[in-house]
Amino acid sequence: MEDKVTVGARLRQIMNENNLKQVDILNKTAPLQAEYNVRIAKNDLSQYVNDKVEPNQERLFILAKALGVNEPWLMGFNVPKYKNDTTISNIIEIKQTRNIPVVGTIACGDPILAQENISDTIPFPVELLPSGNLFFLKAQGNSMEPTIKEDALVLIRKQEEVENGEIAAVLVNGDTEATLKKVRKLGDTILLEAINEEYAPYLVNKENPARIIGKAIKVVNEL
Repeated sequence: MEDKVTVGARLRQIMNENNLKQVDILNKTAPLQAEYNVRIAKNDLSQYVNDKVEPNQERLFILAKALGVNEPWLMGFNVPKYKNDTTISNIIEIKQTRNIPVVGTIACGDPILAQENISDTIPFPVELLPSGNLFFLKAQGNSMEPTIKEDALVLIRKQEEVENGEIAAVLVNGDTEATLKKVRKLGDTILLEAINEEYAPYLVNKENPARIIGKAIKVVNEL
């Protein structure tokens, strides 16, 4: 199996194969940017194409949908380029799996991965896993649709900070509830934003404390 490549490499491949320029990709994403309220600026795409940074989950979703390719393929994994591609040469040989815990209810004061909080474990191909301390959260409700649908399993990498605009698992309500929200940093103020515009943002302050426990890495709707 070949090594994982970068998102930039995949974008350059698409541009070469289809004689596309960056502006062409931006034009393809424009309707989806408006539909899902996710902005991809010219400078953003340039940084992705040139491997300066990698797009977050929302922008990966938009790019993959606009270009008609599989999201994992765009992320650089050795999987079929298209969803209906069943070519035998693209099948991944799974040599090893790793059991990833699924966090259920959270006991107040317990670490997020305490045994009491784990409702299940799911075997996942090691080839498709990023580094770090990983766990799954099951999405509840529709506040993060369409990017994260209800009952989807979201792979979280445990970390205490995320970049502005990234989706994170956040502990609220006295560390008793884990929620998935986009983190928006406005100076000393933090807003936890839903993607679904029907939901108001959650203001983090002394009266409403919150604690980031991890970054959303990928969404798994079916295992």
